[in-house]
Amino acid sequence: MMTLVYSWLTPAPALLALALIAWAIATVRRNAGLVDIFWPLFFLLGGVVCAALVETLGVRALLVMLLLTAWALRLATYLALRNWNAPEDHRYRAIRARNEPGFAWKSLYLVFGLQAVLAWLIFAPVAVAIASPTTLGWLGGLGAALAAFGVAFEAMADAQLARFKADAANKGEVMNRGLWRYSRHPNYFGEFCVWWGFYLLALDAGAWWTAFSPVLMTVLLLRVSGVALLERDIGERRPAYRDYVARTNAFFPGAPRNL
Repeated sequence: MMTLVYSWLTPAPALLALALIAWAIATVRRNAGLVDIFWPLFFLLGGVVCAALVETLGVRALLVMLLLTAWALRLATYLALRNWNAPEDHRYRAIRARNEPGFAWKSLYLVFGLQAVLAWLIFAPVAVAIASPTTLGWLGGLGAALAAFGVAFEAMADAQLARFKADAANKGEVMNRGLWRYSRHPNYFGEFCVWWGFYLLALDAGAWWTAFSPVLMTVLLLRVSGVALLERDIGERRPAYRDYVARTNAFFPGAPRNL
C-alpha cells in the first residue's frame, strides 16, 4: 500500500509547478479564469509522472492513461477555444473584487495553488490505478466503461451547448435541447461518471481508501464550484431560466416535468 501512496504523492511538485506557470500566464493576461484550461492538464501531468515511474504498464494502467488523456485533452481544448480570448468569467471577477488590492499575488494561492491541491487530492485513484501491478478484474472493466461513458457524455453536452451558443438566433435563450433537455448540467454529470469510473478502477486494485476522491469531486460539482455556484443568481440574470429549473433535473438526467 505504501508504494501506491507514494505514487500518489510523487506528482505533487509537478502540479504546483504547472500552477505557477498558469498563474504567470493568467496574470499577464489579467484573466484568472484561464485556470479552468489548466484544470484537466493538472491530471494529465500527474498521469504522465506516475506512468513514467512504472517499469511496465499493465492493462489497467494503459486503460487509465488512455481515458485520462482523452478526457484531459478534449476538455482543455474545449475550454481554451472558449475562454482564451474571452473576458474574465464573472465568478473570477467576483473573487478578484473581494480580494483587491493585490489580487494578482493573492490569486497565486487563492485560485491557482488551491486548484493544484484539489487536483492532486482528486487524482489519488488515477495514481493508484496506474501504479497497481494487479490484474484487471470485472470491477475495473466496469470502471473503465463508466469513465468512457462519462467522457463521451460530457463531450456531447459541451458540443451541443457550443453549437447552440454559436447560433445568433439563440441569443438570450435557454439551452433546453439534446442532453440539456434532461439535465441542466449534463456536462457535470459526465464529469461525475468519469471520476467514479476512475475510482472503480482503483477499487479493483484494492484501493478502497481513495473513495474520498469521487466524493470530493461530487461535492465540488454539486455544492461548490459547479451547479450551486453557476445557478446562484442565474434566475435574476435570465428570468427564463426559472421555468427551465422547474421542468428539468439539476444533475442526474431524467424526463422533463410537465407543469
